[in-house]
Amino acid sequence: MVETTVSKPLYKILTELTGEERFDVALHLATKDLVQLKLREAEQQIKSFEERYGMTFEKFQQDWENDQIADKYSYEVEKDFWEWEAAQTDCARLREMLEKLP
Repeated sequence: MVETTVSKPLYKILTELTGEERFDVALHLATKDLVQLKLREAEQQIKSFEERYGMTFEKFQQDWENDQIADKYSYEVEKDFWEWEAAQTDCARLREMLEKLP
């Protein structure tokens, strides 16, 4: 186990947020909540792109590679591609994190 010193303000915030007096449990709960929040944010971003383009990222990427996306190299569309891909990667990474948390 890792030994750390925790400031009183941090301890107080974590215990108030989680309702758990034991710091290790409070930290675990807060970490899990944060990962779930980040996952929901990434999923919402993906949903927004899917609604905007009317397709999944996989279909968008396939159409992109086959030059079937209008204005493919415009700033907005290219930026959307990279942000959408990043959100996909984030979702996968965050799901893995949740699986590792007991």
